[in-house]
Amino acid sequence: MALGCGGTLGKVFLILINIIFFLLGLGLLIVGVLMKANVKIVTDEVKPALNTVTVSSYKLGDLADNLSVVFIVIGVFIFIVAGLGLFGACCQNRCMLVTYAILVLILFIAKIAAIALWFTMQGEVEDKVKNEMLTSLQTYFTDDSVDTGSEVSKSWNYMFMTLDCCAINKVTSGTNDFDKSPWCTETGKSCQATSAEVPRTCCQGLDASTYTTAPTSCTEGTSGYNTMGCYDALKAEIDSYSTPVIGVGITILVIELLAVIFAFVICKQTGEEVV
Repeated sequence: MALGCGGTLGKVFLILINIIFFLLGLGLLIVGVLMKANVKIVTDEVKPALNTVTVSSYKLGDLADNLSVVFIVIGVFIFIVAGLGLFGACCQNRCMLVTYAILVLILFIAKIAAIALWFTMQGEVEDKVKNEMLTSLQTYFTDDSVDTGSEVSKSWNYMFMTLDCCAINKVTSGTNDFDKSPWCTETGKSCQATSAEVPRTCCQGLDASTYTTAPTSCTEGTSGYNTMGCYDALKAEIDSYSTPVIGVGITILVIELLAVIFAFVICKQTGEEVV
């Protein structure tokens, strides 16, 4: 059956828009691959410290690591759904179009629910993560070294050097998050033995092979140390990916709503009842 004006417009829209869906899916796929390859916060050295922080029984290190996989899976899913819409519109195939519309509608509702849940719980989740990071540091940080101490303590040191951060909260004076850590409270540790205020690994421009040369002006908290807290550094690292992801996400939501409407318009105009 020939399509009317609305159906023809819908057909052209679905064909064009599902080509764009392929590109948007590719965009999410690329973001996921880049995160998997380049996000510094989930290196093997840093992950033990992040995994001492749990969010709804999930370890933060594993969540950050698996976030890239989520984007990759979503990208692949969009490819499949776009294929159904593209071929369904071209062939005016009712079965493909109905399947496509249902899948897109489910995806649309799920995204809206997820966005609403995130904005409702964002502050609570961020506060919980920050508090648990602080508890982890003050419980497990025993040495300003990547060669001695517990695995978690070594991991914190790697995080300081990798993210150019120090402690959890911003370090502004000699009184900081390390004061209650075993590094300062246990007798014999360098915090007490050398009157250090910040670990050597917090000093600027050093890495795992050079941190032992940290100047006393840094460790005594005079100058030359990273002032940004690791919570803010970690958040900034994740936020650097948020702008492209949000832009792609909003665009997809609008397209999905229009796609569902036009898919059912085409189905109706083919003269077959949509169940």
